[in-house]
Amino acid sequence: MIVDAHHHLWDLSVRDQDWITDPPMGVIRRSFLEPDFVAAAPSVSASVLVQTVCVPEETPEFLAVAASSDVVGAVVGWTDLTSAGVGDALAELTGGPHGSWLRGIRHQVQGEPDPEWLCRKDVWNGLAAVGAEGLVYELLTLPHQLPAARKTVAALGNVSFVVDHCSKPAIGSGSVGEWAELIRSLAVHENVTCKLSGLVTEADWKSWDVALLRPYFEVVLDAFGPSRLMFGSDWPVCLLAASYSEWLEAARELTSELSPDEQAAIFSGTARRVYSL
Repeated sequence: MIVDAHHHLWDLSVRDQDWITDPPMGVIRRSFLEPDFVAAAPSVSASVLVQTVCVPEETPEFLAVAASSDVVGAVVGWTDLTSAGVGDALAELTGGPHGSWLRGIRHQVQGEPDPEWLCRKDVWNGLAAVGAEGLVYELLTLPHQLPAARKTVAALGNVSFVVDHCSKPAIGSGSVGEWAELIRSLAVHENVTCKLSGLVTEADWKSWDVALLRPYFEVVLDAFGPSRLMFGSDWPVCLLAASYSEWLEAARELTSELSPDEQAAIFSGTARRVYSL
């Protein structure tokens, strides 16, 4: 059985998702609820539900979903890292209703115009508070933000970091070199793990294949090793380019030459350890 380390849910009757309003996003311009995920991913025994919007109300909603779900085993939520009260906010989340399901925090750094946003003093203070609360911090970054990420993980060695979507390499353009150098420099730090997720939506949505993805997979495999690499579907965002089963099959093919123990780490063990599942 598989652990899916990265998926989303949203209910458009509760809150709009303004990032899926453009016509190309039409495939996912509807609500996706926990039963939909369970139906789409029958081979998944546990999952990590990850935030979608930077509003404080979403995290308690997700914690309630985890508490009532047989599959969702952890939540990565959001809080304002730049707030002077970030420590209190985190304590309120973990100590509040269903707070034991909170295992991480994420912010959409990819949307920050300042490439050095992660290196701001107030952000570092917030990240230190995340680590002090026993939570991981997920790096949702683009390749040009990796130098700041590298400085941050080096400065905050007591915080556990997780790279989402391999930091979104430009697969559509076929670019590997600069991203590969940056991701390897980040992986030098043992307090960082990486999600094998989001690759199909960084490629051409209609023409991607496993051969196109393989150079990027090989970079993160070499950089992090199976013990610091974990499978994530990025469902339902992956539906822009692939069904759940198509991406899972591609990930299985990418890892087919690894040993059974190495495959087990990527598809279950690493996530169970990182998120205390």
